[in-house]
Amino acid sequence: MLASVAWSSPDTQSTTLSAVSQDCTSSELSSPLSSALHLVDKYSGEWMCASIPFFACELKAVIPYKRGFFCGDTSITYPYIETEAIPDSVLIAGGIIITGLAIAVGECYRVRFRGVHSRAFVRNRYVSCLYKELGSFLFGCCVGQSLTNMAKLSVGRLRPHFLSVCNVTYESLNCTPGTYISHVDCIEKNEKMVDEARKSFFSGHASFAMYTMLYLAFYLQARLSWRGARLLRPLLQFMLVMLAVYTGLTRISDYRHHPTDVLTGFLQGGLTAYWVAFYISSMFKMSRPDMSPTSLSLESPLSSQQTVC
Repeated sequence: MLASVAWSSPDTQSTTLSAVSQDCTSSELSSPLSSALHLVDKYSGEWMCASIPFFACELKAVIPYKRGFFCGDTSITYPYIETEAIPDSVLIAGGIIITGLAIAVGECYRVRFRGVHSRAFVRNRYVSCLYKELGSFLFGCCVGQSLTNMAKLSVGRLRPHFLSVCNVTYESLNCTPGTYISHVDCIEKNEKMVDEARKSFFSGHASFAMYTMLYLAFYLQARLSWRGARLLRPLLQFMLVMLAVYTGLTRISDYRHHPTDVLTGFLQGGLTAYWVAFYISSMFKMSRPDMSPTSLSLESPLSSQQTVC
């Protein structure tokens, strides 16, 4: 081949070398590792921008708004319980691992057995499909938690155990019932605990649990189309949503949040899951040929018959 290139005309040499270069580039992008690294390098900026408010809160760059309270308000007089039914580590690990693993298995199955092809610039179909679904899911996680932390910092609603953490009582404050107390000097010296007691609205556990579990329910609706068990998919979706609801309810029983905090967290997590699943992810997007009138069938558009990722 090199000899033919050497003895050909300059135009032919240029065309041949260009073809060889394109083949090399295609083979390079076909490598799963190089393709994944290229995608992470290309789109990591979006994740970082969506995570700025989240890290600003976690790194204590911004202190929460110091809201006052009314003397005699019983909603902030509950005791402080050190142990939590569902700690942060269990919530984050469980939500990401369960949903991420299910998406990874589902996308690999589609590529291997459904003949899914990709129109992306990355030639490796596994990397392309996994990135589109897992990337969309993780982007939603960043957006949801950033919205949650923005609300916690700007609203500054007191948790139900605020007075217990602050180590004061209405008797020690010597206040008149019904009067508004704009400032209180807490006896507790741990400022971190006091700041955390000012981040009740809205529940991060409820929003994150509802987002991850509802997103997985949407994914099952779009991908799981096994006709062998008609009630399997609804049963799995019901269990996922109930797991998210249980997570939110534990925040009330642990005296970490008020009921309205949990309800708002459910709403925010559900809306974020719907937005990402239907408007960012490709799970509900049909390929263009399938949308023609001659190719429409009785098969549900939410099934896994989609062949483009």
